[in-house]
Parts: sequence; structure tokens; C-alpha cells
Amino acid sequence: MSDVQGPGTVAGVRGARGGTTIADLLASAERHEPGSLGELTARLVGVEGLFGRVVPASPARTASTASMAGEAGSPATEVEVRGLAHDSRRVGPGWLFAAVPGDHVDGHDFVASAASRGAVAVLVERAVPGATLPQLVVTDVRRALAEASAWWYGDPSHELAVVGVTGTDGKSTTCALAVAALEAAGIRTGMTSTVELRIGGVQEPNPAHVTTPQAPELQRALRAMVRAGDRLAVIETTSHGLALERVAAIAYDVAILTNLSHEHLELHGTFDAYRAAKLRLFQRLGDRSTAKSWPPRIGIVNRDDPSAPLFESAVRESGARLITYGADPTADVRAESIEDDGRRLRVAVAALGWRGRLELRLAAGRFNAWNALAVVALGQGLGLDPEAIRAGLESVAVVTGRMERIDVGQPFGVVVDYAHSPAALQAVLDLLAPLAAAQGGSLIAVFGSAGERDVAKRSVMGRIAGERCRMVVATDEDPRGEDSMAILDEIARGAESTGRRRGQDLLLIPDRPAAIAAAFERARPGDIVLLAGKGHERSIIVGREDRPWDERASALAALAALGYA
Repeated sequence: MSDVQGPGTVAGVRGARGGTTIADLLASAERHEPGSLGELTARLVGVEGLFGRVVPASPARTASTASMAGEAGSPATEVEVRGLAHDSRRVGPGWLFAAVPGDHVDGHDFVASAASRGAVAVLVERAVPGATLPQLVVTDVRRALAEASAWWYGDPSHELAVVGVTGTDGKSTTCALAVAALEAAGIRTGMTSTVELRIGGVQEPNPAHVTTPQAPELQRALRAMVRAGDRLAVIETTSHGLALERVAAIAYDVAILTNLSHEHLELHGTFDAYRAAKLRLFQRLGDRSTAKSWPPRIGIVNRDDPSAPLFESAVRESGARLITYGADPTADVRAESIEDDGRRLRVAVAALGWRGRLELRLAAGRFNAWNALAVVALGQGLGLDPEAIRAGLESVAVVTGRMERIDVGQPFGVVVDYAHSPAALQAVLDLLAPLAAAQGGSLIAVFGSAGERDVAKRSVMGRIAGERCRMVVATDEDPRGEDSMAILDEIARGAESTGRRRGQDLLLIPDRPAAIAAAFERARPGDIVLLAGKGHERSIIVGREDRPWDERASALAALAALGYA
């Protein structure tokens, strides 16, 4: 049984402890003693269908799967591994290199580079001719990297309670609410999310441009949580992280579904495949590789979502406990009423053996009621004090880049939100429209769509904005390797279908600061300008370059240029 503690653990403290940073905590989690390649190989052999064969460094020598799995005296067994990497530029002497195939480059092309930097072995999906180091041929390098990472860091998820939050929208907010509620209930909690990282009570913005890190980085963060005294980890778990096997070796205990809508079809191809990737998190509740004394396995599903029946079925088939939430009268945790006055969200909740009223301080948004209900369900499933859960939920005032208001005295509203999917953009605009109308104004939306990502959603988002806004300003989000104007043209076609006209109430301005400034210059008293798509992110990806970005700072600069400081 693992040493995961249940309710009663002392809560962590927000903010840095005596100058300790996340970087310090991650560094302390690094492993310094070498590991046996034979031991790792035995683990890979134990994963059904993963391990294939070994191609030795010398053509004159051969090795069998059996010898690699632990035959005394075999060369591979005796090799010491001193680190692992999936980027050949980060390989050090004695390291294992995983040749991961990517969108732009293939790790197999960098095996020689890794060898020149001191790699002692490589994980590959196909043998690389002339390689000067042993090659472990596997059917899926990403899955093998996940197993190798968990092995290297000592399977930290076996020493933590692990909660995975997945869905299209609301994941980061649900993670933040969960951390606050769990801490209030006395459970010291770590977190990896799009917005922030939290380890041992130290919480900092997430500088990365991905939600679910690569397997080595994620396993290192979990090991750091264990070392820092965390007892539970909340992991924002994306479809990318699931489909690309980054979380394959994590022993999840709880899975939460927020909602599901059109997103990331550039990776998955179809909505069904996207949904199937999300389902894997719930199916894995049945793949328990270690016995934990706490918590119980739980699947928490938004019963109001059209895909709920599939997820509920997956939970039942896994053998985990199912808890549903939502406004549906049959939900286990349900909202009996929701009141939104633009400043607070009041939710009357009926749960299993508890009724109460939540007074949420989060910025107005009825969708936040569902995020809170998911956390109430989590508290119920873990057997925590519902009053402590309520106190934690009510303590959260803002999640960076999520319905974040900027007010320096200007006569119009400015809201920064991460909404970057059609459903999220529609939900935010539908929320803001009556608020603007109540003060005699209308909406202006500034947004883009990521390059090399879901193409189909671009015109859909343009149409959604065109139907709801007085003015649409299309701009860069993360164009990556695509032509910016080509992306904006696709957005514009959707807006034009609603009657918007280029150069009048439809502007195409790739430069995001200029787009924000143009929107503010055209805003009238009472209007609300929504800056959507970037939220908390600290970079814009152009080509392969990450250019520094701060949506809030850019908005403040544009307002200052108009005389509002």
C-alpha cells in the first residue's frame, strides 16, 4: 500500500516559502544516482505490445529481448543510465535519448547527435542504420518515454493521490477551485495547469505554452510534489496529453469531465477521436498498477453534457465510483438555482447528504457554477467536510486570464479571457452581451485562431462573433508556421456571413497590440471589449519563435495611450 495520506493533512501556504521557487523545487527532484538499462528494459517488456527488439551498437553482436530484460552479464543490462531526454540538445553523458517523432522534426534524425553528446542508448520506433549505441525498438516511443520517465523518477504518482481534470473548457478554473477547496479541507495539494504550477505551497505562473507537459517534465513535477510534502496532485489533463501518451504512466485516482465541444481536430481528425482521447482518462481508472490506501477511485461527470452517457459508462466499466453533477435533476450534485448579478455568483447546491449555498467571488459567468459543482462532487467523493469545500471555493476571487476585468477609469469595459474554442467564445460573449446592453453599450471582440491547429473552427468563431458583436477584430493568436492573413481571412469569412464588412465593422489586423489599440479607439461608452484567446499566456508563437506577450500589459498600454492610466 502506498503512503498517501487522507483527510487531515496540513494545508500548504500560497506563495513562495522563504524565497523558494518552483525551479528550486524541480531541481531538488532530479535524480542523481544512475539506473540500470536492464531494469528499464524489463519494465518496457512488461507493457503489453510495447517492446519489440534490440539493435546493438555493433553489427557483430546481437541481443534478444530476454537478455535485455535481465540476463546476467548481458551488455545492455550492465549499462548505467544517468538521465533521459527527448531533445538531443539536452542529452548529457550517460543519458537515454527518446527519438520522438514530431510535427516538424523526427527524433530518429537526431540519434547521431544524441550519441555525440554521450547518450548510451536510444528508444526508437524503427532502427536507425549505423547508430553507434544500442537501440531499444518499441512500437510507440511516446508511451515508452512515459514509462521511462516514471521509472526514472520512481513512480511518484504511486505516492500521491492524483486527480485529472479534462474537458474542452473550464479545466484551469476547475483545477484552481479544486486546489483552494482541498487546501481548505486540510489536504496539501500540488497542481499542474495551463495557468499555474503549484508545488509544496509555492505557486507560480506556468511559463510553458503547453498544458500537459512532456512525460519527463510531468514526472519530475510529481516527484517534486512528493518531496515537498504534497499529498494530492491536480493535473490538468488535455486530449494532447492523453493521445500523445504523456500521462500514460500516471496512476490516476479521480477523473473529472468539465464539458466537451469542437476543439483540437488538427490532432484528432474527428470529434469522435477527440472524445475518445478524453475517455481514456476515465477508462484508465480501471488500470490500477498500485494499491493506494486513499483515495477511492472516482469518475466525476457533467451530466448536462451531451457526451455524459459515454463517460458515465466508462466510469462504471472501470469499477470506479460514479458521481454526476450539473443542473440536471438526476445529478448527484446539482444546482437548484443560479443567480448572477455581475459581481458574484450564487449557487444553491443539493448534494449527497448536504445542501448549501455557494457565494462565488469569481467574475460573473454562469459556467463557473458548473466548475464549482465539479469540485463539490470531488469533495463528496473524497469524504471531505462540505463546509471546508465551500469556504475554499468562496475564497477564489480570480483565475489569471479567465474573465479578468481591466478598469483604469475608461468609459468602456475590458475583459481578458482565454476563450479559444467556439463554445468558449460563445459562452463568454453571451455572458457579456446583457451586461453591455444594461449600460447602453454593445460588444467588440478581439481574437484569433492558432496556426497549425484546428482549421475548421476559424470560420465558426468568426460567425459566432459576428452574430453577437458590433465589431469584430481578427488578429494573431499563435500563427506558428502559417500565414497570418490566411488565418484571419478564414475567420473573416465566418463574420462576413453575418453581414460584417471588412474595413468597417470587421477589421483584420495581424499585429495584436495594434488590434487591441484599434478596438479601444472604436469603443463607445458602455461597450465591453473582449480580448479572447491568449488569457494568461506569456508568449505568441510566430514561426518557431516564442515572442514575449502579456495581454493585460498590452491592454493597459493601449489604454494609457488613450489617456487612461
